[in-house]
Amino acid sequence: MSETPLKPIEIGLTAAIVGIEGNEPLILTASAEDDGKLARLPFGPFDAVAHRTFEMGLRAWVAEQTGLQLGYVEQLYTFGDRDRLVGASPEANPALTVAYLALVREMRAGISAGGAAEAVWQSWYRYVPWEDWRDGRPAVLAGIEAALARWAAAAPEAEARLREVRIQVAFGLQAASWNEELVLERYELLYEAGLVAEAARDRGVAMGERAGAGVAMAVDHRRILATAVGRLRGKIKYRPVVFELMPPGFTLSQLQKTVEALSGVRLHKQNFRRLVEQQGLVEETGDITAATGGRPARLVRFRREVLLERPAPGLRLRAGRRMTIA
Repeated sequence: MSETPLKPIEIGLTAAIVGIEGNEPLILTASAEDDGKLARLPFGPFDAVAHRTFEMGLRAWVAEQTGLQLGYVEQLYTFGDRDRLVGASPEANPALTVAYLALVREMRAGISAGGAAEAVWQSWYRYVPWEDWRDGRPAVLAGIEAALARWAAAAPEAEARLREVRIQVAFGLQAASWNEELVLERYELLYEAGLVAEAARDRGVAMGERAGAGVAMAVDHRRILATAVGRLRGKIKYRPVVFELMPPGFTLSQLQKTVEALSGVRLHKQNFRRLVEQQGLVEETGDITAATGGRPARLVRFRREVLLERPAPGLRLRAGRRMTIA
């Protein structure tokens, strides 16, 4: 009896690169020639000969495709669904993608090495519009929640109840509170319910438009983006990663708007400033700026000594609607 030979596993490297501009969280994208011109995240294969580590390989691919030299990078997750590569033949080798979150201050991007696609910064709320609560409850949630309720009701009784509970927890309904970190859980529910275009594509039917469900991305890149958004929202509460997005000198107002942009909620001004001061996260530079449009404001900078003073310095924002919301 002959044994079926094992197929080699191909490993890809994908980067969710985040920047801030005009109080808007941005993600670096390029169009995907092999997936209907949908936006994709920068990616490339891992070359065990050329790349000593996954991270070194990722940095090399990003530099080649976008012209960016990455600073802060952390590994997000390894995605390995057997059918994750759209259009792949049954004979194709299994594929894994190691996804990373990267934060940059410099918002420059160039042309890919092959000249086929230009890197473009896009608001991440273009792809997950239900996540932006800065101006109150997003209007798109009404249609989404109604569609999810119909999806839950269509299941057998026991499954329907389970779906209802998952929806309530993920979307902060009834007794539950909105938890801004559950970005991936919300996207996965929308995918499972067939409410995002990627679900239709992966099931072999016309993608079409899904009202309020955001813009589709190539392969599983919107799932990777949702993972990155949720990770960053959680991380800013216990590590000072938000300062990786800030210029050397900034105002407390600029810092607050950046945190609001990332978390998707408005924060109470006095409570936020008190929190920053109590945590000892910043120090004054001695300079002021008149670029705020009002009274001159003092510039501050990240106080790096805080990294030595305690193990988990962060903004300590409380989750959900109980955050210091204005």
